Order: sequence, then structure tokens, then C-alpha cells
Amino acid sequence: MDRIAQCHCGALRITATGAPEWVNACHCKACQRRTGAVVHSGAYFTRSRVTIAGAAKTFARPADSGYRISFHFCPECGSNVYWQAGRFPDHIGIAVGAFADPTFPPPAFSVWEESKHAWLGLGCELERFVQGRTGSPLGKPAA
Repeated sequence: MDRIAQCHCGALRITATGAPEWVNACHCKACQRRTGAVVHSGAYFTRSRVTIAGAAKTFARPADSGYRISFHFCPECGSNVYWQAGRFPDHIGIAVGAFADPTFPPPAFSVWEESKHAWLGLGCELERFVQGRTGSPLGKPAA
């Protein structure tokens, strides 16, 4: 199954094949500011299952984990569509909202809940972490 994610104007598109390796929800203040939303949800796919089409601009910064993270956004409309996390170099993270698919798999875990808005309820069972998750996601061996 191919899933298509795209920016608001459609100039930057990503095709991801198959199911994501993992999906998470993040409540950190950096994600809140980056997305303009109270929570961010990201889906991670192995690089070999992702095809990117269209131009992107990049903004890179150190993540709270200590690794570097590079966000890629559309130079036309400014939508942040995908990122590359130094912590997971073999994966591409894609904003779940860019798929615009209400049937997309829910997150398996929620991180940085110390910054979670008190009124926000997550209607699914998931692991919860006050800060970042240590180790690799979903119990996978660390790279």
C-alpha cells in the first residue's frame, strides 16, 4: 500500500510504501511551535520505502535528545512535511497530518507529556513518557 503525504499547496509530495515502522505523538514545546498545534504526530518509515518529489527547504537544530534533526518544508507554502532525525538515520519522519487520512494508524507512544495541554485527551491506548523516550522506539535495538 502506498500512502501519499503532501504540503498544503501540493508542490512537495512524499510516497511512503507499507505501514510505518512506528507512529508517535509529541507534546514538546519545539513541536508545538513548529506545527502551530498543541500536539504533533509523526510516522517513521525506513528510507528505502520513501520517495520524495518536489523542492524543500531545510531547517536544522539540535533536538532535546542531543541528536541533530533536520526539518524539510515546502518553499512555496511553508508546510513542514518531513524530517530526518540524527537519532534514527535510516528513517524518514513524516507529519501524519500531511497524509490527511483519518484512518491512519494511531500513535503507539506519547513523549514530552510534561508539556502536554491538560485539556487534551488521547483516545487510544499508548505508552506515555514525561520526557523523551530512552532507547530506540518500540523496543528495537539501538543503532
